[in-house]
Amino acid sequence: MDSQESFVSFEIYWQILQRRWLPALAIFTFVYILSVFGLSVVREPNYQAVGKLLFKRTNTVSALTGVGTELGKLEPVVGDRSNPLNTESEVITSVPVVQNTIERLDLQDNQGGPLRFKDFLKRLTVKELTGSDVLEVSYKDRNPQIAAEVVNNLMQIYLERNVNFHRLTAQSARKFIEKQLPAAELVVRNAEVKLRQFKEKNQVIALQIEANRGVEMITNLQRQIGEVQGRIADVEAQSRVIRDQLRMNAQQGVITTSLSQSRGVQDALTQVQELETKLATRRSVLQDNHPEIIRLQNNLTALRGILQSRIQQVTGTRQTQIQQNLQNGELQQHLTSRLVELKSTHEGLNNQLLTLSRLKANYKQQLNRLPKLEQQQRELERKQQAAQSTYSLLLQKLQETRIAENQNLGNARQISQALVPDEPASSPMLSYMGAGLLGILAALATVYALEITDKSVRTIDDIRELFGFTILGVIPCFSKEQKLIFGREESQFAHQRLIVNYAPGSLISEAYRMLRANLTFVSSDKELKTIVVTSSVPQEGKSTVSANLALVMARMGRKVLLVDGDLRRPVQHHIWELPNREGLSHVIVGQSQVRTTIAKVSDNLDVLTAGVVPPSPASLLDSKRMATLIHDFAIDYDFVIIDAPALTVAADAAILGQVADGMLLVVRPGVVNSVDATIARDILQQSGQNVLGQVVNGVITQNEPRHYYYTEEESAQETSLQKEMVSSGFGDFPDRSRVSRVSRERRRI
Repeated sequence: MDSQESFVSFEIYWQILQRRWLPALAIFTFVYILSVFGLSVVREPNYQAVGKLLFKRTNTVSALTGVGTELGKLEPVVGDRSNPLNTESEVITSVPVVQNTIERLDLQDNQGGPLRFKDFLKRLTVKELTGSDVLEVSYKDRNPQIAAEVVNNLMQIYLERNVNFHRLTAQSARKFIEKQLPAAELVVRNAEVKLRQFKEKNQVIALQIEANRGVEMITNLQRQIGEVQGRIADVEAQSRVIRDQLRMNAQQGVITTSLSQSRGVQDALTQVQELETKLATRRSVLQDNHPEIIRLQNNLTALRGILQSRIQQVTGTRQTQIQQNLQNGELQQHLTSRLVELKSTHEGLNNQLLTLSRLKANYKQQLNRLPKLEQQQRELERKQQAAQSTYSLLLQKLQETRIAENQNLGNARQISQALVPDEPASSPMLSYMGAGLLGILAALATVYALEITDKSVRTIDDIRELFGFTILGVIPCFSKEQKLIFGREESQFAHQRLIVNYAPGSLISEAYRMLRANLTFVSSDKELKTIVVTSSVPQEGKSTVSANLALVMARMGRKVLLVDGDLRRPVQHHIWELPNREGLSHVIVGQSQVRTTIAKVSDNLDVLTAGVVPPSPASLLDSKRMATLIHDFAIDYDFVIIDAPALTVAADAAILGQVADGMLLVVRPGVVNSVDATIARDILQQSGQNVLGQVVNGVITQNEPRHYYYTEEESAQETSLQKEMVSSGFGDFPDRSRVSRVSRERRRI
């Protein structure tokens, strides 16, 4: 497959050379003679002196000291695509280096003036030796001594500038660092001050230690809180048992204990009890209204008032219901005292629990503040460390640049000094070869320019790529010998254009029959009844294709109508040798009847000529009458072919395509160019035409690299057969089997 494509490409180039050989030969001859003449006039014996420079990736001194290694390092800027040696080569040929060399040696031109920069570069050559890190510097001059001096001085100046450049780079870096150091030191100091102020404000020494201690204190406080809560629960349990035994609460126990221990209350209580005993004894003897009973009762009331007053003084409250508990037993007094003691213990434990809880809350609050403080401290420490690192790095780089400034940082050295040459460098044979090469390049450039500026479409591949439509047929072109077979040039219209009628067995006729067969398979869902045949520009043979396609259709037994829709430059009446006094234009405006205007030219084939050219053809073709006519034609005939004007001439073809079933585009290589073809393609796309395909007409076999039809031998055989056909009076083709064989071979290709 690759070899076949290479062969096709070679044929394409060979055809281009065949088309352009005459101007290419003229340009080659002119350039070759001019080059040889120029070289013979200006050529003088030139001597070439050569010197060599070695480049190293890194400077040796820098590699040993470890300082300034990046200054003299050879590295490409654009990745792997550039070569550092090419960069150094450009430096060697730069204006400062060259101009300094010219001034130092006082180089002069032929007129005695200072040698110009561009003239110097014409004699200078700097190239890389393949596979090495060496640049070869050479200079040509008529004086061998000057040639050697130029090379040596040029290399020396370059080496000096190379060292000075790296030294200036280190010096610039040192000055920059010295300028940045005070600012960097100030940043470090500010960062340290902010960190110190933060620690002083928040009383921070070691946040992690404080966090650990805070967690430890919270744990201890939680343990103490648990112990206090346990003791409170124990006290509450004991108090509950004593209250159940005494049937009083702690407050009542305190009051009872106070009354039991009050001597005044106990004395008054004793007197009340004695008087009550005495009153009870006397009531057993005396009546209640006895004066003694009344006196005793009054005394008892007075003593009770005294008792109540004393109770109130002790307790601070007015209570009468506690008199029965004013005298308790020893056990009861002990329990009451224990209850009071437990009450005091409970209050103390509650106060202790409250204090521990507050301490725990304070420590938790401090721990909650620690992450934020720690984050702020880390930020300040990071800023301090970054500033310190920058400052330290600047100090280090300052020392390095000071050392590098005093080092020899050049990355190139001279390994071969230019010697004075003994023999000239130029030879006549090389001059002739150079002139020949220059002539060939000029000839190829001429061929390329002609091909680029030539917009014509020449091959079927160009047509397929340009339009993108399906190729339904390929119609070969008549050669001059084939035209002369028919005897008369002026009969070319009838004999060439109606080839299907006059040479039905030829390969061209077979091509039209294949076009007819391909049209039957274009639309599978809808039968094609009416098609419009058009082209991009005039002279592409659309009328010839329409006429022969109509003949092929009619020969297949189908009733065909050929309509000349080109109301601008009608041709069909010339092809069929018909009068054009009445035609399509008269039928559209109603001046003639269809039946009287249509002419029968062959079995199953009728032709409707264009008629008189109207002033506005587009308005007639875009009328409702024209659409009605096409509809009626499709009913009356099996197939209707409309010959329309070219797409770039008028909009007639696009108008007719809207009412037809499809459009057939005729393209002729060598006639249409890419510009017109592009315009025609855009017209078809923008108007939304149903393009069935394209027919490549008038193809010259020799111009096709892929041999779409037949070879030259087969073409000669066809010519011989046509001669036999003419001698037999345009009879049937004498050898049908050969036509079938060629047709099958063409389909295979």
